[in-house]
Amino acid sequence: MIFTETKLRGAFLLDLEPREDNRGFFARTFCQREFAEHGLKAVIAQANVAFSRRKGTVRGMHFQYPPAPETKLVRVTRGAVLDIIVDLRPESPTWLQHVAVELSADNRRALYVPERFAHGYQVLEDDTETTYDVGEFYTPAAEGGLPHDDPRLRLEWPLPLGEISAKDRSWKPLDQIEPELKRRMSVRDPRSS
Repeated sequence: MIFTETKLRGAFLLDLEPREDNRGFFARTFCQREFAEHGLKAVIAQANVAFSRRKGTVRGMHFQYPPAPETKLVRVTRGAVLDIIVDLRPESPTWLQHVAVELSADNRRALYVPERFAHGYQVLEDDTETTYDVGEFYTPAAEGGLPHDDPRLRLEWPLPLGEISAKDRSWKPLDQIEPELKRRMSVRDPRSS
């Protein structure tokens, strides 16, 4: 695999290194050793799949608070999405900055989403299927989210808004939850205790 770190520390694009022959190709999509060598959490607690019928559909912006923050390894196996991640680490110099990348069945690219990041995407083709290998179990009590159109995030979606869940429409804007978000997303240095 080819690991390329984005402008957001700890968030990586992963490209395949296919070994081709007359049958097609073979490539590794996950390796605990390679992930650990890049300082990434190499744990998969759950593997999930999302199917979206219509282009324009938006999913996100989702995250889980500590003590159950999630890492995600996101890949599209059918269709295409514009995947966006937002740094929610209060101590980070890239706090609230985002990265957007197209993931598709054609480019076979994956995105590694670190803990304490919001994640979401817009579907670019009908009948798109997205897989998530998640590093923490789904924990409803730790679940959080931000509106996909929160003006402070300045996210640009390429298509008119299509389907969006009632839950995703109900997230409170950053202006209303910022103090709580910062408090709950902060990581105390264990050396300071």
